[in-house]
Amino acid sequence: MEYRDRVERNKLKFAAAHFATFEGKCEPLHGHNYAVTIEVSGMLTDDSWVVDFSTLKSLGKALCDELDHKFLLQRDSRVLQIDEGMSNWKIRFLERGFVFPKSDVIALAIDNTTAERLAEWFVTRLRVDLAGKGATNLTSITVGVEEAPGQAGWATQAI
Repeated sequence: MEYRDRVERNKLKFAAAHFATFEGKCEPLHGHNYAVTIEVSGMLTDDSWVVDFSTLKSLGKALCDELDHKFLLQRDSRVLQIDEGMSNWKIRFLERGFVFPKSDVIALAIDNTTAERLAEWFVTRLRVDLAGKGATNLTSITVGVEEAPGQAGWATQAI
């Protein structure tokens, strides 16, 4: 039998700015109050749980804290011109240009700052963090990143 544990909202939130690119366009710079849902599936441990809820919440909150009050830079963008300076990031999309202080930016190894790619970033990081905590019983990790109530992107990775 497979089991699932899920943690969501409460402290799994962050506020951040971004602009996504799509169909040859770039959204205006804007922000969201994001909410995160984390679900893990797997077999029960000898203690009869998939993973300790407090561990899952703690790991998720730490990741949310990394993103909180930052500009989310899609470092692997295929359409943005990105230059990392000594103290800032310079970003261009066609005729539009932005300069952000490094302290206000988190450069993510993703190609776009969509909710789906942010969810994938969480899954990738959680997989490493949970493995580091000895969670060898897991079969998948799913994360949902909600940009607005009722509007979320999801990513799942089998382990």
